[in-house]
Amino acid sequence: MIVVNTETVPGRRISAVKGLVQGNTVRAKHVGRDIMAGLKNLVGGELKGYTELLVEARREATSRMMDQAEELGANGIVNVRFATSSITQGAAELYAYGTAVVLEDA
Repeated sequence: MIVVNTETVPGRRISAVKGLVQGNTVRAKHVGRDIMAGLKNLVGGELKGYTELLVEARREATSRMMDQAEELGANGIVNVRFATSSITQGAAELYAYGTAVVLEDA
């Protein structure tokens, strides 16, 4: 599966558009991460616990989007975008979406 954030894939042509595909996940903060983030705010620096949380969420949302594309018979996804939103205090959604396509060699 080729997944890109561009409209085209070099060396390939789009022979069919299968439609919009999406994947999402909602993640809640962990109390331990909150405590460590509070301490890190005092001295500055990267909040690694939250970085890891976002990496996991991005992977899960992307995987779900790719599964949906495969169900449609696509072998690629173009124009991939990510969005986040707050669901409730302490929980956020990561949403991945793009256009499922069938790619052929140019």
